[in-house]
Amino acid sequence: MNTDQKMRQSTSASAYGGRAGTDAGDGDPPVRAKRFWSARRVPAGIVALAVFAVSGLLLYDVAAVRSGRPAMRWREWLADQLAARPLDDPWIMSGAALLAALGVWMVVLALTPGLRGLLPMRSPGAGAEKDVEDAEAGVAGVAVRAGIDRTSAGLVLRDRAMEVPGVRSARVDVGRRRIRARALAHFRDLDEVRADLDTALHEGIHQLGLARRPALSVRVRRSAKSKG
Repeated sequence: MNTDQKMRQSTSASAYGGRAGTDAGDGDPPVRAKRFWSARRVPAGIVALAVFAVSGLLLYDVAAVRSGRPAMRWREWLADQLAARPLDDPWIMSGAALLAALGVWMVVLALTPGLRGLLPMRSPGAGAEKDVEDAEAGVAGVAVRAGIDRTSAGLVLRDRAMEVPGVRSARVDVGRRRIRARALAHFRDLDEVRADLDTALHEGIHQLGLARRPALSVRVRRSAKSKG
């Protein structure tokens, strides 16, 4: 790669930096939409079964001891270990740290929505014109929520990127706050390819109908075969 190619690639990648976080004048304003909450039925079921099993086993052992039978060996061993080991014992500290980490993890799961791979989409009733139409049609109390998977959104945008003349291959990574597009160009000027790719991806993002428009980062470079 000569100096001129390096300069053009650097310009193609950095020229978009000033617009990466702006959406003013790019279509509809962002709409405040709540994220989808994961039901987490499997983790909740596992925790419930574990608590039920441990509680039932302890209750049975306590009832057996009260009725004159000896306690289970594992409970006697655990009681002896807890009575003999000091509080600063490495095993005691490790077990306490593990239980604390498990508790913090469960609290985080309970307080966070999850489903990070699902992006909320703009509600059909978000615009004033739609609200007027619904009111005239007698539609009331109808709440519609939609979302799109980040992987699916990336595939849609990648297909849009491949339609740009000069793009040999493209990769689009869709995040919750930023979309990163990487493309290889095998002909045309890199700045022209980047500008067309920028326009195509902005239009594609607008058509996805996301409630919160992610920032877009575009990088275009020359493919190795074209350099030779």
